[in-house]
Amino acid sequence: MIKKVFFLVILSLFGCVNDNDFDPIETTCEANLQANATFDQVKNLYQGDILQIQEDWIIEGYVVSSDKAGNFFSVLHFQDNPVNATQGFQIELDLFETHLLFEPGQKIAIKTKGLYLGKSREVFKLGGTFAGFGNVAVGRLPALKVPEHIFRSCEGVVQLEPKKIGIPEIDSSLTNTLVTLDSLQFLIDDFGKPFADPQEETERIMEDCSGNLVPLRNSGFSDFQSEIVFEENGNVTGVLLQENDDFFLAIRDLNDIDFSDERCADLRQTSNQFFFSELADPNNNSGARFVELYNASDESINLEGWTIRRYTNANTEISSTIDLSGYAISPQSTFVISPNSEEFELVYGFPPDLGVSTNSPADSNGDDNLELVDPFGVIIDVFGVIGEDGTGTNHEFEDGKAIRKLEVSQGNSVYTFSEWSIFNDSGESGTFNEPQNAPEDFSPGLRI
Repeated sequence: MIKKVFFLVILSLFGCVNDNDFDPIETTCEANLQANATFDQVKNLYQGDILQIQEDWIIEGYVVSSDKAGNFFSVLHFQDNPVNATQGFQIELDLFETHLLFEPGQKIAIKTKGLYLGKSREVFKLGGTFAGFGNVAVGRLPALKVPEHIFRSCEGVVQLEPKKIGIPEIDSSLTNTLVTLDSLQFLIDDFGKPFADPQEETERIMEDCSGNLVPLRNSGFSDFQSEIVFEENGNVTGVLLQENDDFFLAIRDLNDIDFSDERCADLRQTSNQFFFSELADPNNNSGARFVELYNASDESINLEGWTIRRYTNANTEISSTIDLSGYAISPQSTFVISPNSEEFELVYGFPPDLGVSTNSPADSNGDDNLELVDPFGVIIDVFGVIGEDGTGTNHEFEDGKAIRKLEVSQGNSVYTFSEWSIFNDSGESGTFNEPQNAPEDFSPGLRI
């Protein structure tokens, strides 16, 4: 039995047309349309390049996203089961107000033949194609093609039960599924701020009571953009999103946040066992510069409120800073910061822990001075002498590097040359006049 349902949707939602055009779009409800393939089978078609699916397959899922409040745009996220979902998928659509057709909990069937399959930032996508700058990628499926590929099930809308997880349990298997995380709160630094800056995608960092962090990604066009972030603690339900190794939550609307509990204790931490361990200005590649920090303690350190200050040349005023908020460093581990993430990965073979801008403290040409400052304004570690240009001194690492000696196990608020091995092209006696080349002369991520 085939049952048809018609929805009047203003065509202007799908493109630029006259306001007086109200042509209907037809959506079918097919009771006997059954899945004959799994999410995994479809994903396994991908072999590294975008492709148009030729298999006459049908996959089924349950919609978990909604654009009703404007926090999702031209995309449907759906998972394999309404309860205990094991994986999710997404399809790009050139269609606005999709919640009028596909509300959360709606079971859908997708005919894959003719759709394009690709992978972007480690996330599989279905849709049409988009060409830009000579490259072809998965883009939005044209609005008039949507009824040929996406069908509402006659079973109607079901109640979704998001999987309850903690931040440490987040992994790629849950991407594009609906999850709930308990005992979260926004960082104190975000108090008084709106959920998003106007017309800009904005991340507000949330933490649990153990100091684990997860960003909440909000659209600057959402209905709740100007609402001020909540100061209490509670649970958040949202769609788990992924970009490479990073994960984010996106809520459908503010009803996905239930904050009614008291906040956890202040998680800002200080430690004198967190310090600079390697500074790099490679002779052969300024794009491969970096700053490495090391946690010599036996406990993780929440880096909320920590900053690095740069004093360029002989300046006594701060030239630039790096805010380390939103990150944590494991015990006896390094934290590597690069001013050019792409070049860093190309040279050293792995991404930095944090990518920042050029002219930042991580982009020193070797004659600048640096401070590591804790959340309470205490200077924990210093490299160089503030107010003294490093050129020709015992704190110059131009075209070279500065390596903290292994016996050093804590920061020092006064620069002490004996704690360092300095390589450069023109430094003072006691330093090594040996320019260093990347990657062979550097060891980011290793305390050696």
